[in-house]
Amino acid sequence: MTDQTHEASQVRAAAQLLRRRRFLTVTGAAAALAFATNLPGAGAAQAAELDPRRIADDPFTLGVASGDPLPTSVLLWTRLAPRPFEADSGLPRARVNVRWEVAHDERFTRIVRRGTEPAHPEFHHSVHVEVDGLDTDRVYYYRFRAGSWISPTGRTRTAPARNARTSELRLAAVSCQAFHDGYYTAFGHLAQEDVDVVFHLGDYLYEYAVTAVGGQRNYTDRRLPAHFNRETITLEDYRLRYGLYKSDPDLRAAHAAHPFVVTWDDHETENNYADGTPENDVPPEEFLLRRAAAYRAYWENQPLRRPQLPSGPDMRLYRRLRFGRLAQFDILDTRQYRSDQAYGDTAHVPGPESEDPTRTMTGAEQERWLIDGWRASTTTWNVVPQQVTFSERRLDLNPVAKLSMDAWDGYPASRERLLAGAESAGVENLMVLTGDVHVAYGFDIKRDFADPDSRTVGTEIATTSISSGRDGAERPATWDTYTRANPHLKFYDGRRGYVTVTLGAQQARADYRVVPVVTTPGSGISTAASFVTAVGDHGLRPA
Repeated sequence: MTDQTHEASQVRAAAQLLRRRRFLTVTGAAAALAFATNLPGAGAAQAAELDPRRIADDPFTLGVASGDPLPTSVLLWTRLAPRPFEADSGLPRARVNVRWEVAHDERFTRIVRRGTEPAHPEFHHSVHVEVDGLDTDRVYYYRFRAGSWISPTGRTRTAPARNARTSELRLAAVSCQAFHDGYYTAFGHLAQEDVDVVFHLGDYLYEYAVTAVGGQRNYTDRRLPAHFNRETITLEDYRLRYGLYKSDPDLRAAHAAHPFVVTWDDHETENNYADGTPENDVPPEEFLLRRAAAYRAYWENQPLRRPQLPSGPDMRLYRRLRFGRLAQFDILDTRQYRSDQAYGDTAHVPGPESEDPTRTMTGAEQERWLIDGWRASTTTWNVVPQQVTFSERRLDLNPVAKLSMDAWDGYPASRERLLAGAESAGVENLMVLTGDVHVAYGFDIKRDFADPDSRTVGTEIATTSISSGRDGAERPATWDTYTRANPHLKFYDGRRGYVTVTLGAQQARADYRVVPVVTTPGSGISTAASFVTAVGDHGLRPA
C-alpha cells in the first residue's frame, strides 16, 4: 500500500465516524482530524525539545512574512524547513525555540523588540509572533534566529492610529498563483513596488498535480519529487504543496518586502467547493476532513493571528482592519459559508434556483457582521477585499444572458442585501477588491444592474492572476462580447500581473500592472491602464 493510499484510507475510516454534518462538533472534527493525520489531540503538544544548534542545514528556506498590521502591532511568520520537499521538512518531531528581533533599521543596530517563540512539530514548525508595543504608521525590519542560522530580513509596517488623518494609503491586490501555470515574475516586480500592504484575494495554492518539470515552467535544471504529481488530499499533501509554492524566490521576496493580508478562495482546499459540499462525489464527512487538513495547512503557512487558528474544518477568516480615518477593510470569506452553486455550477440564465432569496454567499453571521461594521464605520473609504466577481457580468449578448453561478451573479439576493445594507448604513465610498477570474476588470457597481442608467454606488477592482491561466492576452476571446454586454465594465485585460490602488482623501487611483509572459522567467512589467474614482462621485474614469 502506498503512503497516499494509506492516508486516504485513514481519512475514509475517520469519516465513517462522522455520519451527519450536524453532529460534527468542533471537538469531534478536531479529534477526527487528529485520527486521520496521526496528530496528537488538543493539549498534547508535549514533544521533546531540539537544540537549534543541532540543525545542520538552513531552516529558513521558505523565507519570512508579516501580516495583518494594526496601529501598534504586526504578525511575523516563518516556518522551519531545512528540506521543505520532505514530509517532515527535515526536522525531527521536536519543539524548536526560535528567536526573533524587530528593529528600526535593516542592520539591526536599533532593536526595539525581541523574544523567543516555540516552533511546534504539531504545527509543522511554523512560527507566528504577534509583536505588540510598536509605534503607529512606521516601517520596521525583522528577522528570526535558530541556532547559528539567521533568516532573511523582512520589512513590515504598522497601521496608522485609529483616528489619524492619513492622507494616502497605497495597496496592492494579488490572486491566483498556480505554480504549474508559470513563474511568479509579477511577485518579483511587486517586491520592488512602494506599497503599504498587499491583499491576497485567494488561490494562493492549487490542489492540482505538479509534474516533475513544474508544469508550464518546464524546468531543465531540476526534477520535482513525484509526490507533487497528484492532487492534494491529506494534511501531508497540503503541507508539502505549500513548501513547493513558498520555494519560489519571487514569492518569498514579495512576502519579505510587504505585510500581507490574506484570504482564501476555493483552490486552497478544492475547486469550487461550497461550505460542506465538495466538487467531487465523495461523502460530505470525508470532504470535511479534507477541508480541516487544508485549513490547518493554510494557517500554518500564512501570516495569520491566533483568532484565525482553525478548529477542525472551521476557521474564522473574515476580519476587519482599519487604517486611520482613511480606510476600513472588511476581508470576506465567500467559500466557507455559501450555499451550493445553482444549476450544477454551470453558466446559466437567472432562474428560480439562483434567485432563491434564502441563498447566501457569506452566511447570515458574516453578512450581519459586514453591515454592522459599515454602520459603525467613520472612514472615508470602505473597502471589501473578497474573492469572486461582485458586479453583474453577462456572458453573452442574448436578451437574457447567461451568468456565472459561482460568482455573486449566482447569489443575487445575497448581493442585494449587501447593497441595501451599504445604502442604509450610509456608505459613501464603497470599493470591492476581487480575484478569481484570471483577468483584470474595472466595474462601476450599479444599484440596479438591469438599468444601465441606474445610480453608480461603488467601484469594483478585479486583479488578474499572478500565473494562473498561463500567458494571457491583452484582449481575450471574450473581450468584445463582455464589453458590449456589460456597459458598466470599464476595463478588461487578460494578461497576468496585479493591481495597485492608491486611496486618498479626494480620490482613489487604480493602476493595472501586467507582465507579457509567465511561462518563461524574467519578463518586464508595464501599466496597462490607470483609472480614478472620486470621493462622493462614483464611477471609474481614465486617469
